[in-house]
Amino acid sequence: MKSTVFVKAGKIEVKDIEKPTVQASDDVIIRVVRTCVCGSDLWAYRGLEDKAANSENTGHEAIGVVEEVGSAITTVVPGDFVIAPFTHGCGHCAACRAGFDGDCQDHDDNFSEGVQAEYIRFAHGEWALVKIPGKPEDYSEAMLDSLLTLADVMATGYHAARVANVHAGSTVVVVGDGAVGLCGVIAAQMRGAKRIIAMSRHEDRQKLAKEFGATDIVAERGDDAVKKVMELTNNDGADAVLECVGTELSNETATQVARPGAIVGRVGLPHEPKMDMAPSFYNNISIAGGPASVTTYDKSVLLKAVLDGDIHPGKVFTKSFKLDDIDDAYKAMANREAIKSLVVTD
Repeated sequence: MKSTVFVKAGKIEVKDIEKPTVQASDDVIIRVVRTCVCGSDLWAYRGLEDKAANSENTGHEAIGVVEEVGSAITTVVPGDFVIAPFTHGCGHCAACRAGFDGDCQDHDDNFSEGVQAEYIRFAHGEWALVKIPGKPEDYSEAMLDSLLTLADVMATGYHAARVANVHAGSTVVVVGDGAVGLCGVIAAQMRGAKRIIAMSRHEDRQKLAKEFGATDIVAERGDDAVKKVMELTNNDGADAVLECVGTELSNETATQVARPGAIVGRVGLPHEPKMDMAPSFYNNISIAGGPASVTTYDKSVLLKAVLDGDIHPGKVFTKSFKLDDIDDAYKAMANREAIKSLVVTD
């Protein structure tokens, strides 16, 4: 079967490897229908973090059809159409019961990798997989795109809004205009925010943020961005900040635009060795966040919202590629020619 391999920084290839098989009783083999490139995949591609040459790729978002199940699987059967979350919760440990299945305490391998492929082995599939009604062919391309976001970016944006306690009447700042940040705008709107200030320097992303519910756009960065947010909020700052990048600057900005007592929901994968916590201490700002509770959110609110047509997060996919053209999909995102690259495998 075809699968994506990280060759070296700046080069991804599709190679033929053995089709996965059931190795544990709670494994599920899935034929991938759609996958994509995540912003976090670009760190190694851009040479910003170490990754072994010719290693399994980090791709972790997919929807597909169940091909085979292990003996312990009772919740899905071959033929089921499913979302394969990038996190693998169990549903019954303390973390999962509290709604933090991204930090499941029962599994050592909580995260997907290598799903930019024709088939994947999804570990711990009994609770984590999310069934989609019907079959892939029952859905439009636009709906398939939105369903795919539920494997990661829509749930991750929602996680930022949830842990930041966005609620009716909140003023929210979203730091980051990638797919997660844009989905954070959707999430803030879903949770009743009255004002959503999206930070974006790119016209295409600004337009989409506005479509998703942003009331204001801040194109500045650093101190200028902080000054602009303060002007927009009468120097109060935001009730909640969604940090969707993970850099030192984005975290610093998030803390500076938050009002005293606010919560910063961090979902940008951290790539800095440390963070200065003194400003948040002196302003009573809470820092929350981490890996998204994908299965919890999909089952409780997000899948229904997509199926009912209430939200359309699939619009973050602005270019589509065949699996054989996976390197082009990466290049399009690395060069900011695409907000998020869709990869069609079937």
